[in-house]
Amino acid sequence: MSSKKDYVCCFGEILWDVLPTGKMPGGAPMNVGFHLKNLGVKAAFISKVGTDDLGREIKELVVEKNCPVQWIQLDRKYPTGTVLVNLSNPNDVQYEIVKPVAWDFIEATQDSLDISRDSFAFVFGSLACRSERSKETLFTLLSQTTGLKIFDVNLRAPHFSKDLICELLRKADIVKMNKEELETISSWLGLENSIEQKADDLKKKFGLDMVIVTKGGDGATLLNEKGIFNSKVYKVEVKDTIGSGDAFLAGIIKNLLLKTPVDHMLKYACALGSLVAMHQGANPPIKESEIFELMLQ
Repeated sequence: MSSKKDYVCCFGEILWDVLPTGKMPGGAPMNVGFHLKNLGVKAAFISKVGTDDLGREIKELVVEKNCPVQWIQLDRKYPTGTVLVNLSNPNDVQYEIVKPVAWDFIEATQDSLDISRDSFAFVFGSLACRSERSKETLFTLLSQTTGLKIFDVNLRAPHFSKDLICELLRKADIVKMNKEELETISSWLGLENSIEQKADDLKKKFGLDMVIVTKGGDGATLLNEKGIFNSKVYKVEVKDTIGSGDAFLAGIIKNLLLKTPVDHMLKYACALGSLVAMHQGANPPIKESEIFELMLQ
């Protein structure tokens, strides 16, 4: 068996996005994991599904994608997660996140503790913390993690609070958020001036190694100990933005594994996010050759 150091743990919600055209697998952790796998990086999903047909279909899909299912727990009481997606404005997707569901009750099993402790990185968001059980499990796993702790902010009203987000920021090494999330957090903390200044203040306040801000049509900004890096957005015809931020993060993580230069890493991630926005749904198969081709724009 390959080393657990090759794995990236993706903790939290795995579910079905229910769109007008049918259902699609989703949830930020699953989207990030599938994109990582597509890029040749091993993903370990730490989540929970129901014993219903939707849960069975998710596990079958994970197997089909050649990802392990051993860290996906089963819940006999609660159903597999679903999200009702409103695409009336493709640039501002609206979500209704059903609760309670199986991923609200993720447990800290020995298997999940083992993979969390030894993996290259542990990716988590704020949404899974809407329930005390999954929040408690997340904090337990984070306390054992020796790899990079990557916080994908992913604010979904009403499932967050200032205190929760600040607590998660304190536990992270790297944080990724969009510019609207940066504005929300900055307003809580009284941070002002430019996006770069707010991100730098956030980095210093919480002792972060890296802060990444996605800016929609304006590309992305990354701050680390070496300075501030920016990447333009790549011009594509947008179908919907579901999963674009998750693909972007997968691109960042792959390049962290490869230790590539930061400017390349940021351009690669922006190109991957743009390619995903050209398709409907969060997990279209993107070839790496397509990423490099778009980066030449």
